[in-house]
Amino acid sequence: MSDTSATTQWLTQDAYDRLQAELEHLSTTGRAEIAKRIESARDEGDLKENGGYHAAKDEQGKIEARIRTLAELLKNATVGEAPEADGVVRPGTVITATILGDDEKFLLGSREILADGSELDVFSEASPLGQAINGARVGDTVSYEAPNGKSIEVTIVEVETYAP
Repeated sequence: MSDTSATTQWLTQDAYDRLQAELEHLSTTGRAEIAKRIESARDEGDLKENGGYHAAKDEQGKIEARIRTLAELLKNATVGEAPEADGVVRPGTVITATILGDDEKFLLGSREILADGSELDVFSEASPLGQAINGARVGDTVSYEAPNGKSIEVTIVEVETYAP
């Protein structure tokens, strides 16, 4: 059984810096703020019926999960410029593919690469679609198995360099 949690992911320098700043904020200020909220809610009395306490504890769990996710991602990230498009699908490229008769345009890589407000869909290279198309060339048709068990054909139409 292979460990997919330590998968190397490509990130732009901007994305890496943004995620590093988020990790720093959550690890310091974020933890301190949530600890104060928990302490304040704890002072309100009975913890069984204290909605503020439970909400703060849930928020703490989300913060700690995000910290772990960011730390793992940044530890295993390959940082640099987007790969130059040469007709081969690879992480960090923008793909136009025909899927179920429709042309779809998406980034192959981590959702964390995208700047806020980007409308571009993202598929991880570890996803069934990502695994099927990674390394394919323009004009290639590959298939992958959808969660419902159906085989889905994908034809690579275009591979572009990602530009944030």
